[in-house]
Amino acid sequence: MAELSSLAELGAATGQTAAQPAAPVHVQKLDKQGRAYATGKRKDAIARVWVKPGSGKITVNDKEFSAYFARPVLQMVLRQPIVATNRDGQFDIVVSVSGGGLSGQAGAVRHGISKAKGGFLTRDSRTVERKKYGKAKARRSFQFSKR
Repeated sequence: MAELSSLAELGAATGQTAAQPAAPVHVQKLDKQGRAYATGKRKDAIARVWVKPGSGKITVNDKEFSAYFARPVLQMVLRQPIVATNRDGQFDIVVSVSGGGLSGQAGAVRHGISKAKGGFLTRDSRTVERKKYGKAKARRSFQFSKR
């Protein structure tokens, strides 16, 4: 049995010749300074991200990213899209982030960087559930006392 390397070969092997729809192509929008812009969101955090060719400097709220995100795990989260695409040291990234905690902000920055460079990304829509009336938290009831 021969190995197939693509879906087109599979269609030819089975005798099906269906026209494949063209995949949507992401056209990156650049401003006058040659920067790509995207908004990243995670939990309650919103990050506005500008990416431009440069030396690899990452600035978050006018600070070096390693000073703003002191924990190594958060720095790793922020750099994931850059490392995954082998673009380390090729782009300068300027970020303005607000809302939420540090973990959510790091996730929002990661989402913004990925959207600015690649597009076609959806947001992780999980947010904190609101507190309900008559409950201690969103679902936790008050302690029951029999007597």
